[in-house]
This record gives sequence, C-alpha cells and structure tokens, in this order.
Amino acid sequence: MLNSYEIMETIRMIEDEKLDIRTITMGISLRNCSHPDGKIARKRIYDKITGLAENLVRVGEEIELEYGIPIINKRIAVTPISLVAESSDEEEYIEFARTLDQAAKDVGVDFIGGFSALVHKGYTEGDQRLIKSIPAALAKTERVCSSVNLATTRAGINMDAVQEMGRIIKETAKLTADRDGLGCAKLVVFANVPEDNPFMAGAFHGIGEPECVINVGISGPGTVKAALEKVRGERFDLVAETIKKTAFKITRMGQLVAGETAKRLGVPFGIVDLSLAPTPTIGDSVARILEEMGIESCGAPGTTAALALLNDAVKKGGAMASSHVGGLSGAFIPVSEDAGMIEAVEKGSLSLEKLEAMTCVCSVGLDMIAIPGDTPAETISAIIADEIAIGVINNKTTAVRIIPVPGKSVGEIVEFGGLLGRAPVMAVSNYSSTKFIARGGRIPAPINSLRN
Repeated sequence: MLNSYEIMETIRMIEDEKLDIRTITMGISLRNCSHPDGKIARKRIYDKITGLAENLVRVGEEIELEYGIPIINKRIAVTPISLVAESSDEEEYIEFARTLDQAAKDVGVDFIGGFSALVHKGYTEGDQRLIKSIPAALAKTERVCSSVNLATTRAGINMDAVQEMGRIIKETAKLTADRDGLGCAKLVVFANVPEDNPFMAGAFHGIGEPECVINVGISGPGTVKAALEKVRGERFDLVAETIKKTAFKITRMGQLVAGETAKRLGVPFGIVDLSLAPTPTIGDSVARILEEMGIESCGAPGTTAALALLNDAVKKGGAMASSHVGGLSGAFIPVSEDAGMIEAVEKGSLSLEKLEAMTCVCSVGLDMIAIPGDTPAETISAIIADEIAIGVINNKTTAVRIIPVPGKSVGEIVEFGGLLGRAPVMAVSNYSSTKFIARGGRIPAPINSLRN
C-alpha cells in the first residue's frame, strides 16, 4: 500500500512533472475465434473483443477520477491475426483489420494491436497473406496497429522477410501519402519481440499469455529530469541512485493502477512496462534527461553512455517496485514523439547513425524516424537489417518504425499531431545496399544462442 508521503509526492509529480500512466492495455486471446468461414471468424473476433473490453475505458476513467492519476491511453492487444485467420478461406486479411478497427471504435479505445505475424524462422500461408495485406489494412483503418517479428537470437534473421518489409513500408507510405505516410507510424518490425508489450504499434497478445490480461505502460521522463536537477554536478553513482529511486516511485504508481484495473474488470494483472515514454510536450523528454547529465545536445559524444546509465537504473528501480515487470521496460528514444530529440535533429547533433548506436543500450530501436520519400525499399530493408542485428547479437529487443514520407526531402518537417508529434526528415546514406538485400535467406543465429 502507498503511505501518505508517497501519495503526496505522487500528486506533486503528476501536477508539476507530467507524470502519467501512458496506457492500460487489455490483452485478449482470439485463438478460439478461428473458423474456415472468414465471416464467422470475424463475428467471433468482434463479439469476443467487445464482450471482454466493453468496460475497459469506463474503468480507466473511474480510476483516473478516484486516484487523480492521468491515464492517457486505453488500448487492446490481440493474438496475431496471421494465426487466427490462417484457417479461413480468404486470400487477404483486410476485412479482419476492419473488424478489429470497428471493435476498437465501438469500445472506445485509442488503438488495437495484433495485426501481426511472427516470421523469424519462415513463413506460413497465413503469415504471407497478412504481410501482403498490411499496406491496405493500415490505409483503410484508423485504430489498427501492425507488427512483424523478423528475427530472434535463437533463430537468426529472416532476410527474405527483411527484404519484403522494406517494400511493405514503401507501399504503406504510398497508400497513406495524403497523410504524409501516416500508415507507417502504425507499423513496426522487431527482433526478439516481447509478447506482453502494452505499447503501440508493437503490442500483441502472445501465445503464452492467459485468456485475458491487463498490462500497464508507465511514463515519467519529466519526473526523472526533475529528480536529476537536484543532483546537478554530482558523481554518476548518485545520478544512478537518484534515477533508481525515482523509477521505483513511478512503478509503484503503475502497479497500483494495474492491480486496481485488473480487479475491477475481473481479469488477471499481467505486467508493468517500465519504459520512459516521452511525448512532444515540453518537459516530457528523454533527450532532456541525457542533457541534464551534462550532454550539451542529445547526440553529442557521451550520449550513448548517458543513455546506458539511464536505461539500467530505470530497470533496477522498477524491478524493486514490482514483481511482474515485462514488455520493453527502459527508455524510449523516438524522434517525432520527443521534443528534445526533434530539436537535436534540427540542430544537427543527432544523426540516424548516432541513433543506431544509442539503440544498442536502450529498450527499443529506431522509432518514429522520418526519411525522404524517395528512399529505395532496399535501403529501408538494410536499415532494418542493421537494427535487427543489434537485437539478435545482444539478445535484446530492437525494433524499427520508419516513415518514408512521400514528397518530402531532408530537412523538411512532417506534422503527425497528437502523441505522434512532428518529425524532421533525416538523411540516409546515398550508397546502395541492393545487392546485399537481394541475397535473401537467413543470417544464422549467433553462437551465444547455444545456451542449452
């Protein structure tokens, strides 16, 4: 239980430091919704989602009012649709995406994740159909998010899938060109994807998960920065300890909301994701935390070391506050969703290559990166391959959410709005990777995968 001091401190963090719960996400298994007739399968899917999630938004709003804790998003994650739809007789899965979209709209959630496929070792027919359906599905829906897992440390990298996803991302951008390629903001590719991630666009309900579960994603970059302001100029030992204590307090709040939500909905509590999720709002930036440690501008030498300290301390502090930690858990470094990252790109201190280096020590990967619309699909695939390789070799989750903005070139600004923010179009290498990507096949698993 929270004591009175912790309650007052939490209130201060909410009012002054932009502390919030970024999302409560209900995971729903759709494994019993499969049917050879696609129409019957979709009716089962719709009925199950709307039945289990009908009170999700209401309960979240009640908890906000009772505890005074902002809960920014209420979301749903479902079993990867490639698995559920595979037994149907349909050649494309766009209607399944529309069903998810309608169910999400009818229960009032912000996004629904799970238009997904797991192809780290190869494709099934269902995987192929889903991936080919992604561009049209994201263009024709509002709330649906899609993800594809391309690699694991145990399996290696499916380079055929990496090659294909470069083309899929380009096609998705083309079909949503009237919205500056916004469909790509709802599409992410992974290595070592977690099955309990509450954050979009990568959330889905994993095979090992229960029938229904509540997972919570916390936030709090502004709270961490405010804490570090009090130890300005001190040694890194104290910096790390300060971040740990702050992460502990933030996670305690997340644990409270997660447990209360699960109890009121009558479903199990799953995990708290410890990730520091920034927003475009001033004072809610991971980049500003790194700069508070003494980096003049995010991306300058020392940035990767500062991020490594932050990520590790957040995990240590959060793990002490909750016995059920999962998802991605650490520090997110999206460009368009972080005011400090946006400024660093505009100033020239942060490049795509430096971002890639930073992803070696943080929780996710190249996230919400806008690049020129004429970037070749093969170059996008090669960027994905580089990032996925970091995850595979280091036995960690990495991801790529990249947006080739139609008609835009380096230095132009794309406005996505809301939590997606705004993104400066970043430069990519002019040198070709076409022959490399054309090889296909699989990059074998690293030697450190042999653990049995």
